[in-house]
Amino acid sequence: MSGKVRARFKLNGEDVTAEMEPNQTLCDYLHDVAEKTGVKKGCDTGECGACTVLMDDKPVTSCLVLAPQVDGREVVTVEGLGTKSRPSPVQWAFVELDAVQCGYCIPGMIVTLSWILEHAPQASDSEVRRLMSGNLCRCTGYLQQVEAVRRAAKRAAAGGAPEPHDIY
Repeated sequence: MSGKVRARFKLNGEDVTAEMEPNQTLCDYLHDVAEKTGVKKGCDTGECGACTVLMDDKPVTSCLVLAPQVDGREVVTVEGLGTKSRPSPVQWAFVELDAVQCGYCIPGMIVTLSWILEHAPQASDSEVRRLMSGNLCRCTGYLQQVEAVRRAAKRAAAGGAPEPHDIY
């Protein structure tokens, strides 16, 4: 007996059946096994937000979730938000505003800001900062990141979508 646990869940819109260790974190499973390398391993304590994913449409730090807990749930990583040729509104705004420094925290930040765009598009700058307080960045002052969600919200309100474009 291997001691592994089977979980059935949706990952970036696709049905997945996976065997995983009972004590494996979702972060480790997503990055190492599912090869969703946008999920970054940072602190292992839920403080930095580099591993943020959406689980049942809520931002969570995947280093604090055991992988088997995804059974019956839906998980979206930064890879599930957009593609190279069709980036999400927030990904597009990040490129437009050059809102990337070292890049390590950016996937988790984009996941959180995409959630904010969907659930609180009219949030004030201070509210956006509060909602993204679980995403730490040592390289920026968060100005471009807050502006990115502003720009994406403005574009969405105007009915516009980013043009297909290779952003990488």
